[in-house]
Amino acid sequence: MAVDLHSHSIASDGSDKPAHLVELALEKGLSALALTDHDTQEGVAEARSAATGSDLELIPGTELSLAYDTGGMHLVVLWLEPGPGPLQNRLGELQGGREQRNEGIVRILTDAGMPIDISEVHEEAAGGSVGRPHIATVMVSKGYVPDLETAFDEWLGSEKPAYVGRPRLNAEEAIALARQSGAVPVLAHPHTLGISRAADMADLLTTLREAGLVGLEAIYSSYHRHEREGYADLARRFGLIPSGGSDYHGTYKQGLEVGIGYGDLVVRDSTVEELRSHAGEA
Repeated sequence: MAVDLHSHSIASDGSDKPAHLVELALEKGLSALALTDHDTQEGVAEARSAATGSDLELIPGTELSLAYDTGGMHLVVLWLEPGPGPLQNRLGELQGGREQRNEGIVRILTDAGMPIDISEVHEEAAGGSVGRPHIATVMVSKGYVPDLETAFDEWLGSEKPAYVGRPRLNAEEAIALARQSGAVPVLAHPHTLGISRAADMADLLTTLREAGLVGLEAIYSSYHRHEREGYADLARRFGLIPSGGSDYHGTYKQGLEVGIGYGDLVVRDSTVEELRSHAGEA
């Protein structure tokens, strides 16, 4: 059996409703699916309800974008139960920062001759957490750019004219909050860290492992086989569990499917039990 420990719904920056993600996971014969929307757990209840009575385990989670200077650092947090808690309570603050960021982006684009009303972006998000893919989709629909890739490459990507930062947790704080909440923190898609020297990666993983990091996302949709094997070996060498997932976003990532990524992704269900053994640890 296979699992998918990284997916996004319309509750953040995916295009599918949480219940539809569950349907897709069942169609693929997965035994577990983690819903890891950015900075929110608003889709968990719907997904969990859709999975009730099926053979699919719905793992509640979230994905955090962390403060990091040299690249993009993201933390997938698994078995984070919705409700009060150290990390759960901080998600509301992070969502507030997202909304301020989105309004700033819309102002910049409007001043640059691409008028967008924030209400158009909220309509595209259909009530979920608004992210840059929603803004990019509105840009495409209004004819300002030909496609989503161009929107990010020319306007919305890091250090591009319409990029606006937002409040973020640092890695050690996020990991500590996750562990205090009984959840399992996994460093997502490590290629986005922008680290090219083995010594720098070793220093980072040592620091994060000592802070309480449990896993490293090694089996990822865009990775070739040798990259997956390399990251899995790296994880084991630093006492981390190799995790994996599709990072499914629906139509916002064309050609990528739940559970199988671009067709060759397989995350074994034994990964779930290995990671789960750390859930509930403070």
